[in-house]
Amino acid sequence: MYFSSINVRSAFSLLELLIVIMIVSIVYFLGFNGVEKSENRPKALTPLNLKSTIQNSKLFTGEGTLICINQCKNCYLRKDPTSSFEKYKNKIDLKGIKVYTLDSEDTLLKLEGERFQDNKICLEMNFYKNSSTTQLILEDKKGVYFLPAFFGKTEKVDSLEEAKVLWLKYNRNIAHSGDFY
Repeated sequence: MYFSSINVRSAFSLLELLIVIMIVSIVYFLGFNGVEKSENRPKALTPLNLKSTIQNSKLFTGEGTLICINQCKNCYLRKDPTSSFEKYKNKIDLKGIKVYTLDSEDTLLKLEGERFQDNKICLEMNFYKNSSTTQLILEDKKGVYFLPAFFGKTEKVDSLEEAKVLWLKYNRNIAHSGDFY
């Protein structure tokens, strides 16, 4: 007979459910939401990742061109030879970059760009269907970089002369790659 005074609860109250939902929502937005955004955001274009970032982003369906202006603060992409240039919307860390190539006599030649939107082009790089690119040597305050045309990753070197040696070695290897056939 004193059993009737015991009060048994069989469910959560509405207030308790709202508190649990609020805690779960806060944990999601603070924890998981930040993780998703950082994975989806591409890294800033730098001399070391320029080639790989553009190639891996699937921005081109075949051939395309990347150009940069305003001392390489702004970059534009042309997704194929017939389309117009569109602004590259992600971060760019190429400010003050100097671009070099080798001429027919293997002399280091600083490239002077044409003009786009009445601004001097400081960097132009072509991407081709066979996954090759324009072969370049880039120099900024942080170092000198050799960007091979075909296989291999961008290499940071100590000097322009070392980059030139890599360029010549790379071209020699490509030229003699079919010798064993």
